[in-house]
Amino acid sequence: MATVHLRIGDLVWGKLGRYPPWPGKIVSPPKDLKKPRGKKCHFVKFFGTEDHAWIKVEQLKPYHAHKEEMIKINKGKRFQQAVDAVEDFLKKAKGKEQNSDGKGDSKGKKTPNKPLKILDEDDEDLSALKDPSEKDLADSDPEPSTVERLGAGPGSGFKWESSPVKDDPHFHHFLLSQSEKPASSMEPISKRLKIIEEVTGSTSIQAADSTAINGSITPTDKRIGFLGLGLMGSGIVSNLLKMGHIVTVWNRTAEKCDLFIQEGARLGRTPAEVASMCDITFSCVSDPKAARDLVLGPSGVLQGIRPGKCYVEMSTVDPETITELSQVITSRGGRFLEAPVAGSQQLSNDGMLVILAAGDRTVYEDCSSCFQAMGKTSFFLGEAGNAARMMLILNMVQGSFMATIAEGLTLAQATGQSQQTFLDILCQGQMASTFVDQKCQNILQGNFKPDYYLKHIQKDLRLAISMGDMANHPTPMAAAANEVYKRAKALDQSDNDISAVYRAYIH
Repeated sequence: MATVHLRIGDLVWGKLGRYPPWPGKIVSPPKDLKKPRGKKCHFVKFFGTEDHAWIKVEQLKPYHAHKEEMIKINKGKRFQQAVDAVEDFLKKAKGKEQNSDGKGDSKGKKTPNKPLKILDEDDEDLSALKDPSEKDLADSDPEPSTVERLGAGPGSGFKWESSPVKDDPHFHHFLLSQSEKPASSMEPISKRLKIIEEVTGSTSIQAADSTAINGSITPTDKRIGFLGLGLMGSGIVSNLLKMGHIVTVWNRTAEKCDLFIQEGARLGRTPAEVASMCDITFSCVSDPKAARDLVLGPSGVLQGIRPGKCYVEMSTVDPETITELSQVITSRGGRFLEAPVAGSQQLSNDGMLVILAAGDRTVYEDCSSCFQAMGKTSFFLGEAGNAARMMLILNMVQGSFMATIAEGLTLAQATGQSQQTFLDILCQGQMASTFVDQKCQNILQGNFKPDYYLKHIQKDLRLAISMGDMANHPTPMAAAANEVYKRAKALDQSDNDISAVYRAYIH
């Protein structure tokens, strides 16, 4: 099929990943937003939302030529509102064209049609048009001839495998993106840090002394935002404040913010407000859905992202979620870093977490004092998604190990052996560790107060198994452990510590 050449002002359908094709208009990008390197793309402003993004040419289709096809496969309410906004715009453009046609010179010649204007992002209802004399190319509308050409244009020459999408409130703030990976700097973070380049290309950054303990950190002057005050987030924020950082906090349950406000934190009313107020915004939430909702949902982070703003995702999620969030943040001109943490509530409180980071290297460097405050070591693992992969592997091993320890304790009891003696022997051998001693002692005491939620380690096992499937790599041990944790969840142990997997063997 013939290739359709698109230009500024054309109405299009833009698509990315699992999201439905969305109607938009090709516009000139803001002057401070650079075009991604690589494949050819256009800057698209979407109808029915306040969103805009760089979209690769192969992910764009002319609006009119594919309108009926798109309406058939997408039935969501917000999608229909976006289509209505396009039709409203076209009616106004047509009326403007007719008015212009009636104004010729004395010889009957028509004056050239001036480009129309689409409303600014602040005008969500598209109820009026701006003065055509304005010269803001980012908001210029297509000339009537362009609209007519789109209506008669051929197909785009490629296929989308689309499926019906249900009405989803998150689509109101979704952003399509095909941004390339951000450039990264290889300069050292600070004199306090030692940087170890490994043959793998990953970087380990450690505090030369235990800075979170002795307090020898010089805090960054950047404004820090933190979203999510759960078991891990609470300890992280507390240490950021102790080390002198300026922190604005937000939590879905607002009462959890009170303690930190008393310690000197500022309160953000929404994730969008925190992101817009702060230079670097961290988030630490429970799972992929919560991470997406925080960014893409109503009043989400995405609405507060502007060129230069940094977003650091600390949640343990799958690589696909990280890729999606990285794309939507960078498409707004933001900078993205993933930084999940290995540890527990106690290690979080002590500022002794291990941070695994990947994505924009310059953001990693900007976060140096924050990482020193919250952890004992941090690793930079390259492109976004690598930290998520490594974190899932680590938690897969930890979860499987914990299930095996619980199995050993219960087998000792079932065969008439002393569980305490089993633990004493274990802690004198090669597997001796604080983790083993603490978890086993808690089990023997019947103390399952959460240090790391059982439901979260089961989620990590599930994601790790899925990752193994995609890599065509067997994970039978993790699969077996996952079944034990699922049984523990069925026994109402989800909100207890991971050591409560022990109860799956005694019921």
